[in-house]
Amino acid sequence: MSDTEIDFASLLCSRLCHDLLSPVGAMNNGLELLADEHDPEMRQRCMDLLAESAKAAADKLKFFRLAFGAAGGFGSEVDPKEARMVIEPLITSSGRTVLEWAVPAQMMPKRAVKILLNLVLLANEALVRGGTLFVGAEAGLNEQEIVIRASGTKIVMDSAVRDALTGKLDASMVDSRTAAAWMAHTLALQGGGMIQLAEPDAEHLVIGALVRTSQV
Repeated sequence: MSDTEIDFASLLCSRLCHDLLSPVGAMNNGLELLADEHDPEMRQRCMDLLAESAKAAADKLKFFRLAFGAAGGFGSEVDPKEARMVIEPLITSSGRTVLEWAVPAQMMPKRAVKILLNLVLLANEALVRGGTLFVGAEAGLNEQEIVIRASGTKIVMDSAVRDALTGKLDASMVDSRTAAAWMAHTLALQGGGMIQLAEPDAEHLVIGALVRTSQV
């Protein structure tokens, strides 16, 4: 493994730690409150907090395992139902975002699924006030097309994330904030495909990916 690959793996680990800090910290706080609380009603609230935080941490781990990790439990192809199972809790847990799913039931190359997950992550983060997240895919003869569309009252995507996604960001400038975008771009490029990003406006964001399945 090269130094560049090690650095990139470290960035993904940093991103994972950042996203898990909140639910794990909430569990720690819940346990501390539970230890000192004797009122039955308050103890139940603490238990509810622990359950909610544990589920949030588990949901994020399942998502990142498939999006960032080797996903050793899967072969070269992944059932898109598995992708939806890890996407839906992450997207809808806040109650502010609705998921629209238009992905055919047939198996997808693992590379394409990883690209899809990372694009979903980026689009969801851009929906700062919630909204609707559309996820679609279509398989051609030797290619897989993916489209992610975010619609909401406020869309915000950092320029560095956009540059990483479209390959305009120098590799030396990639950090934990742009790592998911860079990973999606690199996976698409390695497969002979590409990622396209429509210029986002205040309420809409569209990201498209083309993955050459003959090289996946």
